[in-house]
Amino acid sequence: MSDNTYTPPKVWKWEAPSGGKFASINRPIAGPTHEKTLPVGRHPLQLYSLATPNGVKVTIMLEELLECGITGAEYDAHLIRITEGDQFGSGFVAVNPNSKIPALLDRSVTPPQRVFESGTILLYLAEKFDAFLPKTLAGRTECLSWLFWQMGSAPFLGGGFGHFYAYAPEKYEYPINRYAMEAKRQLDVLNRQLAERRYIAGDDYTIADIAIWPWYGGLVLNQVYEAAEFLEAHTYTHVLRWAREIAQRPAVQRGRKVNRTWGEPRDQLRERHDASDFEFRTQDKLATDRDD
Repeated sequence: MSDNTYTPPKVWKWEAPSGGKFASINRPIAGPTHEKTLPVGRHPLQLYSLATPNGVKVTIMLEELLECGITGAEYDAHLIRITEGDQFGSGFVAVNPNSKIPALLDRSVTPPQRVFESGTILLYLAEKFDAFLPKTLAGRTECLSWLFWQMGSAPFLGGGFGHFYAYAPEKYEYPINRYAMEAKRQLDVLNRQLAERRYIAGDDYTIADIAIWPWYGGLVLNQVYEAAEFLEAHTYTHVLRWAREIAQRPAVQRGRKVNRTWGEPRDQLRERHDASDFEFRTQDKLATDRDD
């Protein structure tokens, strides 16, 4: 441990930005910082998001519904640039008072229904379209147990391990060790579960898989935090088998691209307003159009 320890004051004061790469998104108060109306597209569902693991959950779910032929799941995906403070605009706060992506507005009902928190959005869509949620009480309960496991566990992976390992302005041994241990414990939980079943909640692909894959599938496939070697991801063989299988699903491949602003240009579809956008509106295609 370093000798440069911190003694908390009796009363904490917000005196300087904190959070390294994402310091601009952190503040100790809620509510809007500025007036900004959200854009609205032509489809029933309006998604306001970014392709973080939490955002990818919802775009994968919507693409899976469309893959099943459920046309009511057509959606517009509007880009929310969290490092620029879009989530603190008045329109976004009206849809999600917690100022976090993703946020969904369902305009197919009157009045339009706001839905926030990624797990709630998955459950809302599953119930609305009767898909990816088991119908038996036992199956539904198992699925929801794993959905809420993800919601409770991922903050230790993202805000804990991911922050201190990948994003914090300085590296400290104690928090990295603390959260690496927890990340590995969580991977072991999943590995034991997947040793006995094809998918997280049983034989069928459900919203539990859709919720967990962007975080933990991304982790073992080295798509999140570039920490697969550090965490010895290759030892979680059942998680790897599951992660690779899901990664091959066409809807997952599409969903990962939506609202993405980093990585290979062909994998960035910054806004999605039509199914044809995957063919014509990824960043590599837009760059080619500009060159012409």
